[in-house]
Amino acid sequence: MKAADEQLGRQIEALIYASELGIGIAEIQQVLSVVYDTEISEQAIVSALETIKDRYLADDRIFELRLINNAYQFLTKPSYYDTINQLQAHRSKKKLSPAALETLAIIAYRQPITKLEIEQIRGVNCDYSVHRLLEKELIKIAGKADTLGKPILYATSDLFMDHFGIASTADLPKMKDIVQEENTIGETSE
Repeated sequence: MKAADEQLGRQIEALIYASELGIGIAEIQQVLSVVYDTEISEQAIVSALETIKDRYLADDRIFELRLINNAYQFLTKPSYYDTINQLQAHRSKKKLSPAALETLAIIAYRQPITKLEIEQIRGVNCDYSVHRLLEKELIKIAGKADTLGKPILYATSDLFMDHFGIASTADLPKMKDIVQEENTIGETSE
């Protein structure tokens, strides 16, 4: 590998490391064009990303390079999840309430959705939960509905995707995988 390629790889690695939420190829290209005072090809960036990804696959590395929601970021390898989860649980003093989690789940599965629709599903007012979710940047305002009064539409944010490690809402668990079926009318259990 040429010294110039190695230097480019280190610059890209530094950008990924410093990026709080991940960084896409276009943003890497923009930043490096300023640094190098010349246009860096997308192919050169992709090649460097593959080299970085391969380097972090080694067993002695605790991180891996992942592409989530069209952005590259370093994530801890799955074998360290339990340890990291313990740290997060220890540090997380301000957890979401059950009402906020329920509201977040409704938004994730039914987005874009209005507050009125959320309240109809939950059966209670959700002003506080929606406010807390917006404050924590787990949801975002996705526009306005084309109905009477033009109510605000809510959807999950990129931070939600990053936090749960999913690329799109299609990666959310299916309801049949979450809800355990109970006996229905006419069936018996032994």
